[in-house]
Amino acid sequence: MEILGLLIPVSLILGGLGLAAFFWAMRTKQFDDPEGDANRILTKEYDDKPKPDAPDVRKS
Repeated sequence: MEILGLLIPVSLILGGLGLAAFFWAMRTKQFDDPEGDANRILTKEYDDKPKPDAPDVRKS
C-alpha cells in the first residue's frame, strides 16, 4: 500500500505531460488537414515507392 504514495503522483504527472503534449499539438496546428487524409484514402494512386528527391550518387 505504501507504493500507492509513489504511483499516484507519478501517474498524475505522466497524465499531465500527455495532456500538455496534446494541447501543444493542437496549438501548433498539427491536426489541421482533415480534408487531405480523407481524400488521400480514396485515390487509386499508391505511393509505395516515392520518387527520390535527388539522384542517388554512390561510388561503388
